[in-house]
Amino acid sequence: MENKQELIQRLKEQIIKQLKLEDKKPEDIGDHDPLFVEGLGLDSIDALELIVLLQQEYNIKLKNAEEGQDVFRSIDTMADYILEHSAS
Repeated sequence: MENKQELIQRLKEQIIKQLKLEDKKPEDIGDHDPLFVEGLGLDSIDALELIVLLQQEYNIKLKNAEEGQDVFRSIDTMADYILEHSAS
């Protein structure tokens, strides 16, 4: 398993590709920047894409939408969630 910093970098690249954010580079996305509203400005459609990304790339399913709000707060919270749930 990669370390958290490597995972954060990979997540940024995957999110840019999955959400077709051609105008963004990984270094444009701060580890703690909000993903929704301010920050990256993602919307509910993007949230569904992130759920698919977690399932396809990390074999992780969210329990409910409320959990998603916490998981998708930032790249950092996504990385923590993946590291916590992919070990099992």
